[in-house]
Amino acid sequence: MNLEFSPEDEAFREEARAWLEEHLVGDFRKLRGRGHLGDMDAFIEERKAWEQVLAAGRWTCLGWPEAHGGRGASLFQEVIFHEEYVRAGGPGRAGHIGETLLGPTVIHFGTPAQQARFLPPIVAGTEFWCQGYSEPNAGSDLANVQTRAVRDGDVWVVDGQKVWTSLAEDSDWCFVMCRTNPDKPRHRGLSCILVPMDQPGVRVVPIRQMTGSAEFAEVFFDGARTAADNVVGPVDGGWKVAMGTLSFERGASTLGQQVFFAGEFQRVIDVAREVGADKQPLIRDRIAEMWMRLKVMRLNALRTLSDTGAELRREAFIAKIYWATWHRDLGELAMAILDSSAAVVDPRYADLHNLYLWSRSDTIYAGTNQIQRNLIARRALGLPK
Repeated sequence: MNLEFSPEDEAFREEARAWLEEHLVGDFRKLRGRGHLGDMDAFIEERKAWEQVLAAGRWTCLGWPEAHGGRGASLFQEVIFHEEYVRAGGPGRAGHIGETLLGPTVIHFGTPAQQARFLPPIVAGTEFWCQGYSEPNAGSDLANVQTRAVRDGDVWVVDGQKVWTSLAEDSDWCFVMCRTNPDKPRHRGLSCILVPMDQPGVRVVPIRQMTGSAEFAEVFFDGARTAADNVVGPVDGGWKVAMGTLSFERGASTLGQQVFFAGEFQRVIDVAREVGADKQPLIRDRIAEMWMRLKVMRLNALRTLSDTGAELRREAFIAKIYWATWHRDLGELAMAILDSSAAVVDPRYADLHNLYLWSRSDTIYAGTNQIQRNLIARRALGLPK
């Protein structure tokens, strides 16, 4: 495993660093550090405008092929950009779901007409997407999806409910996992259908969270309509498409996320020193343990991302449960450092309370820890079902 960046990669790093420093100014300065996990509903319109600035500098969709509007950047260059973006205080990406999930899915499974229609607005930062997978009775068990789509001439008519849909209220389109053939068993009757959000048959209900924000929502489809050719992949073949989409989540942005985690970790250390908790042996031990686990997380991510084999390494299967558990434990460490004062939200440490509350969800979304253990057991270790 090569963990060294080439001179060309380092030159790319300097280019990215200089561009971000030059452009995260003026009206965009207030966006620095905002809009990330637990704060994703902050400055929505300003962050959409920022996407278009990124696009003008050709910093969106870096790893996409040039034929589809990207730069064709190498994996390490993508990693470098995500790291420098976080270091510069770049705001949470309003176009994240379109760029990292829907776009690669359409590139891999979509028709030329779909690619020509849906990819350019993602690159340009002018259309925004949300993901319609989870339902009240189909979270980790995606094959239990009950939202249905029925063909009516040249359109699909969609009825059902999705939940935990990130930024649904501010999205133009949703890629919806629907049941298009109720006579086929579970995953064999599903299709991935692209549905416009701005229509009478779509109702979005924000979900207020413990943190006070409402970046998630319930989405109700009641006779929503979309063109018949807005199915990605074959009709009733959506399971394979869904699995492909989920595999794209293991992208280079995970390294940027870890730089963000490192910043939160440093903040926890700074507060420990400020309140004197760094003198406590048990707190010092926990800080040291968290530091080591953060380093292991980065090494495992680099190892996984640098693997060009057709099959994922066994180590790749621990990534989600590893970072989710680490982040949850960081929130608990923050509360231990604040000690009895953690019971009341002190404005000086409101960010640590937000970290604690938000990180509780890390072990639930994108596959619960329990589901992750099943995947590790069956797909990485080969244990019986």
